[in-house]
Amino acid sequence: MYKNKVFLLLFTIISFNQLTNSQNNTNSPYTRFGYGEINDNIAGGQRAMGGVSVGVRNGYTINTVNPASYSAVDSMTFMFDMGASGLISKFTDNSGSNTKNNANLEYITMQFPITKSLGFSAGVQPYSFMGYNFNYNRPIIQEKDSTITSNENHYGSGGFNQVYTGLSAKLINHIAVGINAYYLYGSINNNKTQVMNFPSESKTVTNTETNSVKANNFRLRYGVQFYNTFSEKHDLTLGLIYEQKAVLKGNFESIFNDSISNTNGFEIPALYGAGLYYTYDKKLSTGLDYTFQNWKDIKYFGTTGSLEDRSKITWGAEYLPNFRGRKYYERVRYRFGCNISDAYITVGNQSLPKSLGLSFGFGLPLRNTATILNTSFEYGKVGTTSLLREDIFKLTFNIVFNEHWFFKRKL
Repeated sequence: MYKNKVFLLLFTIISFNQLTNSQNNTNSPYTRFGYGEINDNIAGGQRAMGGVSVGVRNGYTINTVNPASYSAVDSMTFMFDMGASGLISKFTDNSGSNTKNNANLEYITMQFPITKSLGFSAGVQPYSFMGYNFNYNRPIIQEKDSTITSNENHYGSGGFNQVYTGLSAKLINHIAVGINAYYLYGSINNNKTQVMNFPSESKTVTNTETNSVKANNFRLRYGVQFYNTFSEKHDLTLGLIYEQKAVLKGNFESIFNDSISNTNGFEIPALYGAGLYYTYDKKLSTGLDYTFQNWKDIKYFGTTGSLEDRSKITWGAEYLPNFRGRKYYERVRYRFGCNISDAYITVGNQSLPKSLGLSFGFGLPLRNTATILNTSFEYGKVGTTSLLREDIFKLTFNIVFNEHWFFKRKL
């Protein structure tokens, strides 16, 4: 037991250092807008269920979406969760298609009880990530005998990580509340190089533009869960979450050729969420979530209205044949789900169509332990072929170590 604790502690320190000193990568051109691709921070088990989380309350998942869930942890259990993913992105437009791959460390979280009715969680998660590199040529002015053309190269990188700590308490019967405190930090960089060709004058003009945001902030998320068991076999939970709007602090710099300007006014929007989660006879579970972020009301480069409000609807289900079954397949958790959401960015003042996500996966118990290896397979679609369609195929693995640390040994 002691060796396991030392191993997990060292592993956490090494993984923490890796995550906080590197950014998750992506190859999507859509990440050049806004703060990049926003991460909903769904745990691996819930990803296979489409992302259902707000109403999820159990003792085998670290559900950071709703901090009220932490108090469901067993009074003698320490939990440690780490996730990694592989991503294949296929980009298609009217000129053809291209495929790119990525692999990332996703998150590190832990959870344990403080008292019988008080649970604690902490970890490191990505908030957003940015990564793209693409070129295109276009005519900009038609002259008498020639056309002035522009060759543009766009590339960007970076993202924001966040460290969180959370606390949850069971109040009276069937009610739990919780709070997460986040410290967000990181930077994003957008770069553009434009080479303009003037055939009639036999010359070229090169312009460079860089926009960088290096920022941090502190914010809070609140959660509540109302839960009850009816007729012994019916468990129902209603979850609610709220996160207030927050101001980013830091350096915001824009450079065009040799001209440098600084811009203030960057914010993160408020978040509202509600979810229902129902379980029948400890075997069949299903949940439905709705979340909303009012991105239109937040300041981005000092102005409001440049981004779009984002809503997301998620549905998922899980089937566990027999928790105490002798056959291995009876103790495997079978999961599937879907979601539909709005994009919070615009491209050339054009709103993107709704994004679709489908997923399935398994919760695989390790023999003779309470540890679970979760796998999820996700498909997502963003954009349109007339602009740029991105088909996403994502494989995620996460392992939840679940050990009994908090008990007195008998002499």
